[in-house]
Amino acid sequence: MSTERILIIGSNGQIGLELAENLRKLYGSENVICSDVRKLDHQIEPFESLDILDQTKLYEIVKKYNITQVYLLAALLSATAEKNPKFAWDLNMNGLFHVLDLAKEGIINKIYWPSSIAVFGPSTPRVNTPQYTVMEPNTIYGISKQAGERYCEYYHQKHGVDVRSIRYPGLIGWKSAPGGGTTDYAVHIYHEALKNKTYQCFLSAETALPMMYMPDAIRATIELMEAPAEQVKIRSSYNLGGISFNPEEIAASIRKHIPSFTISYQPDFRQAIADSWPQSIDDTEARNHWGWKPAFDLDSMTKEMLENIKPA
Repeated sequence: MSTERILIIGSNGQIGLELAENLRKLYGSENVICSDVRKLDHQIEPFESLDILDQTKLYEIVKKYNITQVYLLAALLSATAEKNPKFAWDLNMNGLFHVLDLAKEGIINKIYWPSSIAVFGPSTPRVNTPQYTVMEPNTIYGISKQAGERYCEYYHQKHGVDVRSIRYPGLIGWKSAPGGGTTDYAVHIYHEALKNKTYQCFLSAETALPMMYMPDAIRATIELMEAPAEQVKIRSSYNLGGISFNPEEIAASIRKHIPSFTISYQPDFRQAIADSWPQSIDDTEARNHWGWKPAFDLDSMTKEMLENIKPA
């Protein structure tokens, strides 16, 4: 394993911090290079400042460290992207091209690029959304992710690029702040439960969405990247299922630990985004192809979240 040299782009985000931690355990700290547009006060080293739109700087870093694998996590997420659609498209798409082209030229060997349930849209079957289905996303984030999936598959078919991807559901973790997504409520609710015993939700009570506890998401990501190439039969992006619940159900789970917890509802613009997304995911292909299986349910995740979040 020590022969791999890994670059994480967008390493200081919600996924990147935990992914870096886990990859360093697997490959050794010196073989996992973190990069982001901003440097943290307590930055994991080695670290390089990188704007993914700076193709020259990206190439310099890849050559400097003899990078063999790239995890491209830099992106503008759903709620944030709606406020700045042109920049979101530029960042999400051109960043991907810059990395795909490095692999096309044989400079790197393997790419991980995350997609999202945002690739689906209002016309997609919402319950047990299948791997192959109607995809008519109506957010800039979803449109860019759907286009990215098509380009990943194209580069694999035309140029033999080893690119791998997961359509993440909403991700819930306690180690870092969420990054501006529509599913962020499911992180904030735990913080507010501990701090104020109450939470005002920006989605309605019955808005069910597919979610996943971060340790499951990180494990799935690494398992997919470690799988033999012949087992990775989908080169657009894999459906990945974890836990599906609505705000009322997560509130009920929290009340098992904090009986006085209350929740109220004031849906905002994110409600329309959530209404266009699946309620649950069929991930049969991921389970069959490379052995995916989630470890956490809602109550086991709630227990860990409340135990690990430090009240502000």
